[in-house]
Amino acid sequence: MPGLGVSSGESPAALVDRWVAMWNSYDLDEVGELFLDDPGLTYFSSEREGVIRGMDALMDHHRGFGFVSGGEERASRLWVEDLAAASFGEAAVLTGIWFFQSDAESSETPQKGPVTFVCVRQADGWRFVHMNFSEYSPPEGASSSDPSSGSAVH
Repeated sequence: MPGLGVSSGESPAALVDRWVAMWNSYDLDEVGELFLDDPGLTYFSSEREGVIRGMDALMDHHRGFGFVSGGEERASRLWVEDLAAASFGEAAVLTGIWFFQSDAESSETPQKGPVTFVCVRQADGWRFVHMNFSEYSPPEGASSSDPSSGSAVH
């Protein structure tokens, strides 16, 4: 499998690690590697209202954040903390807190919020079928990434 791929022996948590790597590389090609290409695929962004449905809409959403084929280096950094997972046979639900800084070297207060990942086991490995992001309000007076710049997460 090209790109990051997700082998059948990897865990749902490893899929989240690969998703973080995808975000930090802005590699649009990896979206198709990590998400199930199915009309039932859904994604709730913290940056826009409504549900994103299907692979084409999800690819467009990522393009809107500057994702390109092959990726590109950016000063921003995304990470996930407090990841917890529960398996339900061929499905898993993972929850955590996402963090995003538009400049990894700055002392700005990162954007952050809760995230839920839902993935299913396929013959060739785990794939995401749903994500849901929210964003916490920054502490009063704190400087954080500007979502309107297009550099923020989700």
